Amino acid sequence: MTSLSGSGKRHGPRVDLGLTPVGAEANPLGAEVNLGITPAGEELDMSRRKLLRGLGLAGVAAAGGALGLVAYRDEAQAAPVEGASGQDHQWCRVVDLRACKGERKCVSACQERHGLPPEQTWMRTLSWHDETGEEFFMPVMCQMCQNPPCLNVCPVSATTKTEQGVILVDQDLCIGSRACMAACPYEARYFNWNAPAPTNRMPEPSPNTPEFPTNQIGTVGKCVLCADRIPYSNDLPACVEACPRGAHFIGDLVTDIAVNGQSTVKLSTFLREGNAVRFKEELGTNPRCYYIPGNGQTVGGPLEGVQ
Repeated sequence: MTSLSGSGKRHGPRVDLGLTPVGAEANPLGAEVNLGITPAGEELDMSRRKLLRGLGLAGVAAAGGALGLVAYRDEAQAAPVEGASGQDHQWCRVVDLRACKGERKCVSACQERHGLPPEQTWMRTLSWHDETGEEFFMPVMCQMCQNPPCLNVCPVSATTKTEQGVILVDQDLCIGSRACMAACPYEARYFNWNAPAPTNRMPEPSPNTPEFPTNQIGTVGKCVLCADRIPYSNDLPACVEACPRGAHFIGDLVTDIAVNGQSTVKLSTFLREGNAVRFKEELGTNPRCYYIPGNGQTVGGPLEGVQ
């Protein structure tokens, strides 16, 4: 399997995201980080493109290991903006694995904002160790698929896809059949066994909407990308705001911009130069969540040891 340590060039203000190349010392806080592609990186990028063309998607998925990450391709737009005519935004998210250190502050921020009990999360952080014992992390949440397996299996049409590409669940319609949970290949849906925790919602009567759901016992919940915030306020999704290293980005495929609260990048360039991948893309789900590897970890993780 291939080991990656690629870098991506950022546009806008330089910030320290804690990106440490393999074998190098960490940069002091505030030091400028050079995220440009080196000659070795360009050679690696070319090698990966040749690998993609030679193996095809199925072969790359097999080479990617248990997590099935498939590389972003220059030859085709990775996430076609389907049905975007007349829409001002088409949302996606990017997770920069070079910056993620498994602090799980994104998880706790999501729990707090959406009133999830301690035993329930809408995001989990996978971890594994390489042969040297170094630990790597990968947050996994709803991938906002544009061909979502969860959508058509719901017997009451409680799962919907907005015109801006966000997958939501109507808690008032959901009957808890859990068919969507069985259909989701990312295990990113969660059954509400218990009453929700106290939340920081607006004073009663606060509306229960799919964009900001009030979880109910016996229904299914999931990440909603804080859809009540975008694009209606200056607040970013809770997980994006909470990450101290700026690993989480919210992006817009229409404007080709992504932000993490610390920097602004040109989305297409960020994905291409960062050798971005999508999780289990070979299943045809067309996810709108991109991962940028680069800590030297094996693409997709090992066949064993992923928790």
